[in-house]
Amino acid sequence: MPPTFQPPKGTRDFYPEDLLRRRWLEHAWRSVSLAHGFEEIDGPAFETIDLYTAKSGEGIVSEIFGVYSGKDEAELARIREGNPAPFALRPEFTPTLARMYAAKAGALPRPCKWFWQQNCFRAERPQRGRLREFSQWNVDFIGGDNPLEADVEVIQTCVGLLRRVGLTPKDCKVRLNDRRLVVDVLKDIGLSEEQMAAGMTLLDKRGKLDERELIAEAERLGLGKHFVVRFTEVAESLLSLDYRRGTITDMLTRYNALRGLIKLFETLVDRGLGDWCEFDFTIVRGLAYYTGTVFEVIADGERAIAGGGRYDGLIETFGGPATPVVGFGMGDVVLSLVLSDKGLMPAAEPMLDQLSQGPRYRPDVYVLPGGKDGADPATIDGSVRRMVAELRARGLHARQTYKSTRNLGKLLKDASDARARFALIVEGEAALTLKDLKTGEQRPISPEEAKNLS
Repeated sequence: MPPTFQPPKGTRDFYPEDLLRRRWLEHAWRSVSLAHGFEEIDGPAFETIDLYTAKSGEGIVSEIFGVYSGKDEAELARIREGNPAPFALRPEFTPTLARMYAAKAGALPRPCKWFWQQNCFRAERPQRGRLREFSQWNVDFIGGDNPLEADVEVIQTCVGLLRRVGLTPKDCKVRLNDRRLVVDVLKDIGLSEEQMAAGMTLLDKRGKLDERELIAEAERLGLGKHFVVRFTEVAESLLSLDYRRGTITDMLTRYNALRGLIKLFETLVDRGLGDWCEFDFTIVRGLAYYTGTVFEVIADGERAIAGGGRYDGLIETFGGPATPVVGFGMGDVVLSLVLSDKGLMPAAEPMLDQLSQGPRYRPDVYVLPGGKDGADPATIDGSVRRMVAELRARGLHARQTYKSTRNLGKLLKDASDARARFALIVEGEAALTLKDLKTGEQRPISPEEAKNLS
């Protein structure tokens, strides 16, 4: 009998209907990214192993598939000596993104809004929702002068995808925290600077280890058997406070990062995302490069669909200038399971209909601040951002300017250079002007008309 071959453990075969579902999901990722003004990039499927250790530390070596050439004597000698392979299949894309940005930082626009979607590879134990090869979607906002607004845009994009595939706030939540707040809490419960990295890593493993394993690992790391319990107690006490009633003045003094986290939540509420978001002061995100806001999308109270946050020092690690960055990643495995379990994975016919429509590469509308004499610039800017959020929620590819200039001529040129169909000029909270960038015609338009552009 001829031998029977199976796919490698932790990988998948895609027959036509399977691949149709995957293409539908990739189509949704690409469409939502473009609608929120992000542009697609790509890079090699393998990089030097040093690229990953520079970002995530030596611990990442245990999670990667090493790659080397059997024809390169130097590489073969390295392997024979017991060293790791010189290259690695990408376990994630963020290091490649940082390398690419650092290489051309001076010639790139600020901000850069990039997205990427391809396969990643992790040498870990396969289980339901966790495979060795999977499709990943990354969204990153690089640079910019307003970190709060960048955080909001990235979270808006993530929620835009959740909405597009049929999920609701009852199905999943974006759980928010701040890495700086976690550091302050860890200091409060007695961790030294030297123990901080180990504490973060262990807390990030809580969902993967049972209580006995957590205690054993905490003791092995010298953190004490009650470490996780003490951290959780402080995090839950923070969660029980009502920030809207001014009852946390002492906590704001004690934990300064809490102030910025509350401002982020209030801004998300202003953009219509309040039902989607909630605080979770136990969210850590174990990788050491996170520097501020962190978040995870959790379905049914336990399954992580996506995760990300702010990592402002990463570009410098790869030789680039100091550059703030915020982003997230979403894999196809858990998301597909959640959609299937909830009956939200469409049948073939609706999928084909959506795929035939194609993503909107060309911006439908570029929203610009105008304002008559005496108009408050802050009020106009707030109206611009709310309008952009509403247009994107309706599936339109809407862009906005990140420039500080109020010169309408220059801003209209930017809209034209982006090849947008329309420019929507915000003169006041309810005063809008629509300009057709092909014909040059313009007219007043109501907010409701603007939201129904097609």
